[in-house]
Amino acid sequence: KEPAATIVEMLKDVASYEGEDAVFECRLSRETTQDTQWFLGDVPLQSNEMNEIRVQGTRHSLILRKVTLEDSGSISFKVGQYTSAA
Repeated sequence: KEPAATIVEMLKDVASYEGEDAVFECRLSRETTQDTQWFLGDVPLQSNEMNEIRVQGTRHSLILRKVTLEDSGSISFKVGQYTSAA
């Protein structure tokens, strides 16, 4: 069983204008096969035409495309029992 990954670089608050992309990044202690999940408020996010979720090694990124006022709120990232929010 692999040891749990922890979040070593937390999410940072992002301010963006309507129509721009908002980029959120955090870094884990190690590459992991554990489930990771992004949320906007309580809503789980998936990669689609509006959201791009990327994993590059230990760096996990979420890009919200062409944000609107409705997109404002808390973004959180979860891995195992660890959570970071911005």
